[in-house]
Amino acid sequence: MRRLFARTMLAALAAAVLLPAAAQAPATRTIKFANQNAKGHPVVLGMERFAELVDKRSNGRLKVQVFAGGVLGSDQQNLTMLQGGTLEMAAMNSGILANIVKDFAVFDFPFLVTSPREADALLDSQAARQLHGKLEDKGVVGLAFYELGFRQLTNSRRPVARVEDIAGLKLRVIPNPINVDWVSALGANPTPLPFPELYAALEQRAVDGQENPVATIQGAKLNEVQKHLTLTNHQYNPQSVLVSRRLWDALPPEDRRILQEAAAESAKYQREQSRQAAGGILEQLKKGGLQVTELPAAETAKLREKMKPVIAKHAAGIEATVTAVQAELDRARR
Repeated sequence: MRRLFARTMLAALAAAVLLPAAAQAPATRTIKFANQNAKGHPVVLGMERFAELVDKRSNGRLKVQVFAGGVLGSDQQNLTMLQGGTLEMAAMNSGILANIVKDFAVFDFPFLVTSPREADALLDSQAARQLHGKLEDKGVVGLAFYELGFRQLTNSRRPVARVEDIAGLKLRVIPNPINVDWVSALGANPTPLPFPELYAALEQRAVDGQENPVATIQGAKLNEVQKHLTLTNHQYNPQSVLVSRRLWDALPPEDRRILQEAAAESAKYQREQSRQAAGGILEQLKKGGLQVTELPAAETAKLREKMKPVIAKHAAGIEATVTAVQAELDRARR
């Protein structure tokens, strides 16, 4: 009986010693991270690098689960989910955020950025960080900027070698006002569509064409349903790496630091991957049968002129942001 009592007391003592350690063991938190691009796309590579960094620096306490290919919905749906706290993170075109903070329209200004050097100068600037800061009272926190890259024009009807060739084409555009306006200014017919619906719309000839960087064209297999590609470089798209404010406010300072630093490091890696891939992807698209035309310099100048009234219209009301962004770009061009 004494032995049984002793064993019982030892077991109880062991449980009492182990219980505080178990109670103090940090819980694992899973963070869902969504994007519209296919697995293997440079944006998704950046997200995967982010996940690796977060896992390592949190000793496995924070697990980032990457959802590529729009499986968690469109950018617009993802933004609503971030605000509501049902999605933890997403990366999306920064210009889409103009739907909740008008100043973000500046990122969709045609021909705003003309080189990778200018892109880095802008995205790593105080002006860009201040723009992300404007999101916090909208339920979203901006951590860093990836890039989608320079957008090109594709269609299934005809080669586009002159600006006039764009007129009459029915083009899918990102669902926000400035993109509708610049397509209209060229005499084309804008059709706003969420990205996950684009392939089917092209396949069914509901739209004639679209515009995206070459990595996105390849990743979404749009070359299967398009015949002509024109190199226009008419827009440069940053991608904002976003976290739900609800998650952010619930995190301890150490975990916030881990996410912030991992986002910054993965952004540098992601832009490198994007730029290294672009030339090779274009060659693959050519070999796959996509007919590629480079818009001549004189035609690019005409395109710029047609875009100026659109830029002026959307600069109204956000003049301070436009001035700050332009100052960063001017410094990069000196």
